[in-house]
Amino acid sequence: MASYSSIEWTDSTWNPVTGCTKVSPGCKNCYAEIFAERFRGVPRHPFEQGFDFKLWPNRLRLPVMWKESRMVFVNSMSDLFHEKVPDNFIKEVFNTMIEADHHIFQVLTKRSERMMEWIQEQFAKDIVPAHIWLGVSVENQDYVDRIKDLKDTPAYVRFVSCEPLLGPLKLISRDLDSIQWVIVGGESGHKARAMNPQWARDIKELCRDSDVAFFFKQWGTFNDLGERVGKKRAGRLLDGKMWDQMPKAEYFQKQQLEYV
Repeated sequence: MASYSSIEWTDSTWNPVTGCTKVSPGCKNCYAEIFAERFRGVPRHPFEQGFDFKLWPNRLRLPVMWKESRMVFVNSMSDLFHEKVPDNFIKEVFNTMIEADHHIFQVLTKRSERMMEWIQEQFAKDIVPAHIWLGVSVENQDYVDRIKDLKDTPAYVRFVSCEPLLGPLKLISRDLDSIQWVIVGGESGHKARAMNPQWARDIKELCRDSDVAFFFKQWGTFNDLGERVGKKRAGRLLDGKMWDQMPKAEYFQKQQLEYV
């Protein structure tokens, strides 16, 4: 399964793992689960098994065959650091990413502790190659500790996805030290929960003050007035502006930088 993606902050998705289980409130209305379950029982469909957990060894080498450079969201339909993913399979995924260094890979997890421990063990005193970006999802204040785990993970580019943003984040500039990118977005779908505009503005201002790239992905089902208008009509403008900032090139150019 290789596809160009409509996700605003990436080009393509690559899913060597599909299916997942819920670990925090951001998972409640999981878009991936809703999509996958539509096809449960459809013979020979990639999601014939619905959102049940599944490894896809035959997909491991796909990015190597993609000749055109692109940004690749890894496991948009799962979590690479899910407890059911064996260590050796994670290793195979990383082997592919390391080999296919003409792409930028974006790895996003809610299992921040496992990612931190696995990366620290596998890379020892080394650092994850610059074209592999590591990120964590943080939907409200209860899960900001994932950012600490991320900061303890040796990587050139670290990012935080606050989507769906379900509450205010009480952060200061120090919390974003060694973070290069923050994504914010509201929730979409029939059961979506509204995002308070001030929560997004506070993060935007913090990113500005901390010199961190800020990306506003969407309002979701509710617009900035709290009206249920649908994702398309709600749009992506925050205070009248599109925010599509990306990490500075200096962070992910292939060069030898000391990990601090």
